[in-house]
Amino acid sequence: MSRDNVASPARRRFHLRLGLLVALGVFAQESVWNFHDSQTPVTLAEYTTSIALIGLIMGLDNIIGIFIQPLMGFFSDRTRSRFGRRTPFILAGVPIAALLFILIPTAGTFPILIAIIVLFSLTANSFKPITESLIADSQVPEHRSKANALGRAASSLTIIVSALLSLLVVDQSVELAYIIAAGVMVICFAILLISLREPRTVAYRAVVDEDLEQGREKIGFFAVFKDIFTDRDRSRLFMIGAIIVTWGAWAAIRALLTLYGVEQLGLSRGEAGGFTLPAGVAFLVVVIPVAILSDRFGRRLMMRSGIVVFALGALIAFAFNTSELATLIGVLVAACGFAGFAVNAAVMLWNLAPSVRMIGVYTGIFAVAQAIGSSAGPAALGALVDATDWSFLMLFLVGVSLVGLALTFGVRREYSQAQLDEMAFVDAESAG
Repeated sequence: MSRDNVASPARRRFHLRLGLLVALGVFAQESVWNFHDSQTPVTLAEYTTSIALIGLIMGLDNIIGIFIQPLMGFFSDRTRSRFGRRTPFILAGVPIAALLFILIPTAGTFPILIAIIVLFSLTANSFKPITESLIADSQVPEHRSKANALGRAASSLTIIVSALLSLLVVDQSVELAYIIAAGVMVICFAILLISLREPRTVAYRAVVDEDLEQGREKIGFFAVFKDIFTDRDRSRLFMIGAIIVTWGAWAAIRALLTLYGVEQLGLSRGEAGGFTLPAGVAFLVVVIPVAILSDRFGRRLMMRSGIVVFALGALIAFAFNTSELATLIGVLVAACGFAGFAVNAAVMLWNLAPSVRMIGVYTGIFAVAQAIGSSAGPAALGALVDATDWSFLMLFLVGVSLVGLALTFGVRREYSQAQLDEMAFVDAESAG
């Protein structure tokens, strides 16, 4: 069978219970990260007046993630134990991360605070790709968009949880707020691991059976990347490029929207900052329907359609760039469009991986592409605004999104043949 025309897998059942359990794990880790992003800068401001230094320290988690997440995903792929292949890393990492997180507001000195933040970022980044790998582990390839949508929805809900903690607890006791956030993470992960029992899952049993049938996976860490760059089919490479560019566009609109409202629309800081809330709600509303449509009509179609809708939203905002209402409508449309891409981006990489035994490292690769886009996008769009003026921001977003759209046309398939063969193997084992 041609690699460019890999058949879609046979339809299988979506495991809703597993999808919700893994979404709980995503909620657990993201609730801590969101609260960290919200409140730790204020803690840092107690020790330094340099906003640049605060920004640099808060950006360390992205830098650490670029290096640690693919490596930890790779290690979990190769792990076999009586607890499973993902569970041991979560069991080791979550309590340590929770303890370090609780210590942040009690550091006492600036050097100790920086050390705690770095250790927390290192530990939390170590199990972040592993938790997200469970999304793919828990479902067959054709249902991963729905599972990923549940994870994205859970992640969006953590913004609300973080805001409530800030509103209701922080002014009474910052230390208590950090303890509550850490406690939520530990409790949610405990529920996940007790309920999941990874060694009993079909995915883990299939991996072990495949090891016995075909031998353990021998490909090394750097060989994973070499394979992506040297493969004659560039689908994975184009997909990574599309993630960097399209996520960069989304990161830019999130990072620069408040300033755009102030400088271009003449709004107050608070009024301009309010633009992000309706966009977040719109994303949350459409994410599940988008996933269902993706599983039915194909991920490439939904990704491309989503980018087109994103560009259309930015174009509306540009065409009426002195109107507050038009900008709001444009941002809402763009958020709905981005959902079409966000739901499917990681799933495409999972499904294009050469083996289900490599899901962890491909989750890490997605995280790296996402981090590069999130860092480069706002900087690049900001430089273009510096060279022109704020009235062109939305037009620049249209241009960047169209580059991302063009890259998706280099993605020539939705599934690797090897994964389809592995799913057939699982079916045969289950039938036997």
